[in-house]
Amino acid sequence: MSNLRQEFIQFSVEAGVLRFGEFVTKAGRLSPYFFNAGLFNDGANLGRLAAFYADTLIASGVEFDMLFGPAYKGITLASATAVALAARGRNVPFAYNRKEAKDHGEGGTIVGAKLEGRVVIIDDVISAGTSVRESVDMIRAAGATPAAVLIALDRMERSGKDDALSAHSAVQEVSNTYQMPVVSIANLNDLFEYLNAGNGGAELAQHKDAVAAYRQKYGAV
Repeated sequence: MSNLRQEFIQFSVEAGVLRFGEFVTKAGRLSPYFFNAGLFNDGANLGRLAAFYADTLIASGVEFDMLFGPAYKGITLASATAVALAARGRNVPFAYNRKEAKDHGEGGTIVGAKLEGRVVIIDDVISAGTSVRESVDMIRAAGATPAAVLIALDRMERSGKDDALSAHSAVQEVSNTYQMPVVSIANLNDLFEYLNAGNGGAELAQHKDAVAAYRQKYGAV
């Protein structure tokens, strides 16, 4: 898993999805790095991304029956991961939601397979946990069981505003609130390990101190 995590960081850097510099996060913080899974936007990169999701999920040992992708990014991620799992001999159904209920045809907000059994929610990151909460509500309303959340990158930083920071990260809060694991392909520690090893060359090594300072300031317990 350690190699897979480092390979994913390398892949994200090469794809331009993981970038370094100065970026303002949704929480208003000045971050030395930015991860935008929406930039995995061609067939080859999406296929490789899905392989990372599938391999991480299998290695996690989480027992599951199907996948769910919250709109909008989760739709592509869940469907692509289902394809990757099928290629590994695990053919499972998937579903996703619409932002607005359809008032004609089959109607409703859920598209794809019926929500049943143990469901893994697939998304890119967890910021405020809103997407997970909505997904959990839909899954439970259908009589199914949320089994885990699978994300690409765990930033491992404390949630809340700077003047009222939580002791825990958004990922930890989601896991505690819903009593289910949150599995990530990689996390902030993996990113720092990648930079510390000099794998990104001198160009990226210059950002190591900034990432370390950010982790020191905002890192969750």
